[in-house]
This record gives sequence, C-alpha cells and structure tokens, in this order.
Amino acid sequence: MRSPSTRPFILSLSKENGRLRTGLSAAALLILLTGSLQSEGRQQIEPKLQKAAFGAGCFWGVEKIFSKLDGVVSTSVGYMGGTTKAATYPQVCSGQTGHAEAVQLVYDPSRVSYEDLLVTFWETHDPTTPDRQGPDVGSQYRSVIFVYDGQQEEAAKRSKRILDEAKVFKDPIVTQIIPATEFYRAEEYHQKYLEKNPNGYCSHHLQSPKIRQALQTKSAGARS
Repeated sequence: MRSPSTRPFILSLSKENGRLRTGLSAAALLILLTGSLQSEGRQQIEPKLQKAAFGAGCFWGVEKIFSKLDGVVSTSVGYMGGTTKAATYPQVCSGQTGHAEAVQLVYDPSRVSYEDLLVTFWETHDPTTPDRQGPDVGSQYRSVIFVYDGQQEEAAKRSKRILDEAKVFKDPIVTQIIPATEFYRAEEYHQKYLEKNPNGYCSHHLQSPKIRQALQTKSAGARS
C-alpha cells in the first residue's frame, strides 16, 4: 500500500465548529494553479481555425496543391453540392447525384488568409470550362467555391470580379460560388492519393502568372 507521504495530492479533512473543511497541501495547490494557468494560456494562443472548400476538377490534384500550403492544417477529399445523402464515388461518377468532387480544408487564418487560398484556387485550374477540367468531363468536375459565411462569399465574388475585369482568361469564368452544403468524405483510398501514389494521375498546373498578379495588385490597392 502506498504510504500517505508518497501521494501526489494530500487532501486533509477536519471538522471545525461542526463544519467539514478540506485542505490541499502547498505542493498540490501549486500544481493545480500551474495547470490552470497553462490551460488558460493555451486557450489564449491557440488559433481559431477555419474551414474552406473548393471544387476544381479531380480532387486528387486539388488536395495535393492545397496540402502543401503553409497554414493549411488538414485536407480531406469528398463530395459536396449534391442531393444524394452519403454519396459514394460510383454514384457521383454517374452524374446523377449533383455532387462535385471537392477538397475541404482546415486552415489557420493567422498564417494563411482566405484570399491567399483563393489565389491558389484560381491559378491552378481552368475556371472557364463548364463541367470539365482538362481530360476529366462531367458535372462532378465543375469549378466551384463552397463558402461557409458572408466574408468568404464576399471575398470569392470579389476575386472573380477582379479576374473578369482584368480579362486574364480568354473565355468567361463559369465558377459557381455557393453556400457550403454537407461534405461527404470520400472513400479512404482517395485520401492523400497522390501522396500515397506519387506518380498517380494529376491534371493540375499553374495557368498563368497574371492571375496572382491581378489578385494581389487589387488586394494591395484595397488595403492602401
């Protein structure tokens, strides 16, 4: 049996004037106070993480691109924007569910802004091809930004307007900007696919340096 002197916390009970009193040893009290302060400190410095979601063709390549951004904490591929609950890959590929292949990511806004995520979205796929991205054809490959709040919606629409006005693309932008719906995580073999299969299929690449230039120039002008 462990002796009282070896217990980490010493709780003493005594009865004084008919009332039960409890007491902690000085060491135990110090431990409790230190833990409380550390917990409070963590709550103060932990960033408020946010979510974003994009559809830009085959989600393998989209996830690979966003997962490499500093400030992106995690990524998952799945299906959004459709009507079938708990949609599966074969169902989505049929074109009957209305879903888009999407990447949902969690990011730290103190390290990467939503506007920065939008720059990456626009510059790594072709937003002018309806229901198509490169050789991949079908409504599940459409260009779409799923927004989680009014600020994201405003930023997404502003970035689209900037690119339209700058005439960066030869054809009109057909990207949808719609409220985020339920995200159905794709089958596990799709998650981090290109990380597990480095030589796997990917149709994404930088479209034009003019995209980043146009967006960052306008953003800098708006802040000045």
